[in-house]
Amino acid sequence: MKRIRILHSTKYNYWSPVTLGTHYAMVRPREGHDVHIESAILETEPLAEVRWIRDINGNSIAILSFNAPTQVMSLSSDVTVGIYDDPPVECLLDDAAASYPFQYQAEEQIEIIPYRLPSYPHDGPALQNWLLDLYRPGQLVDTWDLLTRLNTRIFETFEYRFRPEYGVQLPCQTLNLGSGSCRDYAVFMMEAARHWGFASRFVTGYIQMAEGQHGATHAWTEIYLPGAGWRGFDPTNNKLVGEEHVSVAVAREQEKASPLAGTWQGDANAFNNMEVSVQVVAV
Repeated sequence: MKRIRILHSTKYNYWSPVTLGTHYAMVRPREGHDVHIESAILETEPLAEVRWIRDINGNSIAILSFNAPTQVMSLSSDVTVGIYDDPPVECLLDDAAASYPFQYQAEEQIEIIPYRLPSYPHDGPALQNWLLDLYRPGQLVDTWDLLTRLNTRIFETFEYRFRPEYGVQLPCQTLNLGSGSCRDYAVFMMEAARHWGFASRFVTGYIQMAEGQHGATHAWTEIYLPGAGWRGFDPTNNKLVGEEHVSVAVAREQEKASPLAGTWQGDANAFNNMEVSVQVVAV
């Protein structure tokens, strides 16, 4: 078992007082057999009324309600989690899913349909053409090998670029630019897997970096594999999702997994800047 402490703060500064609308924060890790939350503190400035819900994907969302005008809105989360190793995914695949193409079991079909439908169908032809170097219709290949090669191909093909802008690039934009952020990589792999018929989804969370680095918010892709369940692939780092990753939110589309969203009312030029700090360290 490994223990990780995650400190995440986001601060919005305004030139003049603004009235804050309802904000939605997704900073609490997803718990399960592999991740246990040992402690969690959430603080805001100004003080907010906090109400927790679980959305349709089972993500924990803090709904924040503010009462007074302010020139600062900050959210600070301090969470310690215990992470337990899972067996290697390639050892868990059902025999019927060991080779691709395969069919999902009938009892799983209804639940996974949304995760098999492309989010960006107009990008399909360009994406499918790019995938031909990895797989051509009619071939029978090892499922695990196919997905790890896709993970590696994305890592080797594109140049990582930090992008502070909101949202993601379309897959065709990533192809044309030859670069992207972690969330662009995650969306690209999610869409690629869907064009092969895999159920896949977008994941946001945290990753512990190398010694001497603070860590960061991160995004990756999960693919549903019979016998192994949802398994994470991190094309940004060319690795499988492991004990250095802590997931916070999953969704069919990345817009529904934003760490913090909300509204404010005030002067049109009231917004000054945003400050974000993330530390992910072993305990």
